[in-house]
Amino acid sequence: MARWCYRHRLVVLLLWLGALFGLGTASSAAGTNYANVFSLPDTDSATAYDLMEKAFPERAGDTDTVVWKVDDGSIRDESVRSRIEPALEEIGRMKGVGEVTGPYAEQGAAQISRDGRIAYAQITFTEQANAIPKELIEDVVDTAQAAEQGGLQVELGGQAIARTQEPPQGTAEAVGILAAAVVLFLAFGSLFAMLLPIVVAIAGVGTGMIATMLMSHVADVPEVAPLLGSLIGLGVGIDYALFIVTRHRRGILRGMKPQEAAVTALNTSGRAVLFAGGTVCIALAGMLVMNMRFLDGVVIATSLTVVLSVLAAITLLPALLGLLGMRVLSRRQRRRLAAAGPEPAEASGLAARWSSYVQRRPRPIAAMALVVMAVLAIPVLSIRLGATDQGNHQDSTTTRQAYDLLAEGFGPGVNGPLQVVVDGDAPESLVNAIRSTEGVAQVAAVPPANGVTVIQVVPTTSPQSEQTDRLIDRLRDDVIPQSDAEAHVGGVTAVFKDFASVTGDRLPYFVATIIALGFLLLLVAFRSLVVPLTAALMNLIAAAASFGVLVAIFQWGWGTELIGVGKEGPITSFLPVIMLSLLFGLSMDYQVFLVSRMHEEWVHTKDNARAVRVGLAETSRVINSAALIMICVFSAFVLSGDMEGAMAGIGLAAAVALDAFILRTALVPAAMHMLGKANWWLPDWLEKRLPHLAVEPKEEAPAAEEEPLVAGRASVVHGFIRTADGGPVEGAAVTLLTKGGRQLDRVTSLADGSYIVSVPAPGTYLLATTAASYGSRAQQVVVADGPLVYDVELAEGEVDAVN
Repeated sequence: MARWCYRHRLVVLLLWLGALFGLGTASSAAGTNYANVFSLPDTDSATAYDLMEKAFPERAGDTDTVVWKVDDGSIRDESVRSRIEPALEEIGRMKGVGEVTGPYAEQGAAQISRDGRIAYAQITFTEQANAIPKELIEDVVDTAQAAEQGGLQVELGGQAIARTQEPPQGTAEAVGILAAAVVLFLAFGSLFAMLLPIVVAIAGVGTGMIATMLMSHVADVPEVAPLLGSLIGLGVGIDYALFIVTRHRRGILRGMKPQEAAVTALNTSGRAVLFAGGTVCIALAGMLVMNMRFLDGVVIATSLTVVLSVLAAITLLPALLGLLGMRVLSRRQRRRLAAAGPEPAEASGLAARWSSYVQRRPRPIAAMALVVMAVLAIPVLSIRLGATDQGNHQDSTTTRQAYDLLAEGFGPGVNGPLQVVVDGDAPESLVNAIRSTEGVAQVAAVPPANGVTVIQVVPTTSPQSEQTDRLIDRLRDDVIPQSDAEAHVGGVTAVFKDFASVTGDRLPYFVATIIALGFLLLLVAFRSLVVPLTAALMNLIAAAASFGVLVAIFQWGWGTELIGVGKEGPITSFLPVIMLSLLFGLSMDYQVFLVSRMHEEWVHTKDNARAVRVGLAETSRVINSAALIMICVFSAFVLSGDMEGAMAGIGLAAAVALDAFILRTALVPAAMHMLGKANWWLPDWLEKRLPHLAVEPKEEAPAAEEEPLVAGRASVVHGFIRTADGGPVEGAAVTLLTKGGRQLDRVTSLADGSYIVSVPAPGTYLLATTAASYGSRAQQVVVADGPLVYDVELAEGEVDAVN
């Protein structure tokens, strides 16, 4: 398929452009229909919600609030009333506003504070918040705030009003892409190579977002789903393209034609991308174990975006590579390639030196990494799940000001009232019992409707307070059972409390499911019991540390105002499930790319130390570059204007940083060095029963090997292994491999340093030499029809890893 896409690049480009424009046109015509369905089946708040729908079947539209305060005098003063009342009347006449209930009406006395300095009016729109035209909301805000004057403060709150404070759509994505572009340019040194991953990611995320908009008409997709979909889609889309482009460029630099380099890159790194994308989707699908309707839409949006990002990487990317040809390299690289010929197949530089350092000192490195992760994980012990609201917005926003004014004038509980819903008439004894319950500020019973009575309960504490949670428990466990009435506690605060409780109860099963799936996938891929066990443990360590960072910032408030995400509060109930799914998928990506190279080297040499050293040396740079890109993309979502998006962005950025720079670069290789050959242990009986799932393709013989071996065509490579001063090196291991890394012959040098290895036919091969205290060296050798004389010089402590 890669070859077809490369050759028919214009067709592939037209298909992708057609898909983008076609889906875009359809979504523009259809619009969106996002639905925040937070209710849970078989919970008390869900039953209360169902009864309220029965009582008020016609109730629709978002209800927002206008709050005003006077510095001196009273809200009832004519000077205040003459400014506020005309503004409220003008708002009531606007098309799209259903009703305005103010404090100056006959039944509005309860909407004025006891000291007479704060009052509020409720605006009920004819549509839900996401369907209200933004122009109407802005007109409401401007009209209300036009009544402000010296000594009179006017603020507005509610879901619809919050939309006016959102930054322009796409700001977070644009900043993330810009940051990723800088990292890619530094990594590649080529403008065209930098653009490739970005174009591929935009294509995948763009089609994913548009498809999610269309899916919102046939499934309950929450408003936060497209944000999370674009967050994970940009991260994996750029990373997957990065892996493939890196392999493609490496192939060209080592002498391959652009088309063959692209086909090889897709047949190797592309397969790993398919496997990695599959693991991310499996991890996301694990959220379905939670049996929460709200998460179903998140699974749809994120999985769809990941699938389309993978599809773009394996179809659109080879087409773009075909358009660029040699321009995927920088001008300097093209000139050097023309002048000096192909590069040697060896790894060097900082990555190789670090890999050797880890091999020499695995225990202190592992201990230091564990200490760092343990310290970062300490805050997770105090994690509290709940819901964010407008009290978490920044101090400067009108929604936060309105929230604080309502709390000042009517008590903090007015921002999150509870509804005790009674099936039938509410006994007076129940109303009195609720009124006398500790933690209750106000109680008001609404006249029965359709056989259902609703009792409005205002707590003395804020919606996010633990005391409010305890009040809900007292009402459910003590007050209502003693009343002999069938009643249920509902309201947004109760819904989120139930959401947090269900999440906490089901989270262990969810974690066990995704850990088990990851274990099985790695077991089959790498034919080892220890590698998947190590990966599972590392995933748990990374999750604990990243949630520790999340708690410290968003729950403890360490820097929330500094990074512009508002006031501290509980961690959003559904965030652990989403973050664990994404973290598991991304960790599996890095584990696959790291360990697959180690496994390949182990299969060829059966030398664990070399396998771990070579695998780390050759993959750490691309993993770290990919992680840096993800950190940039995820961190940019602090600018999304959405608290849940900011939490997910910061949490995932921390998780990726810790996973890539501490776990995969230090702790995993250090642990594998200490475990030795046990890393690759698998019982024979299990080996026979496991299916074979190859992350890497079957080794293709080079052109010389594709022909039947003809008598007289076989040859040898021979020579001497010597030190820098010319002395012989005895006992050096000399291995002949294909360009793809398959071992063909292996010998040990004699006392005089001589060696000889058999070559099946003319062609290009890799000659790897390893000796104790001398490190290793690898070099590409070209064998013609006759024997090749090739001497190897080893320097003490040198490390040149075979690719």
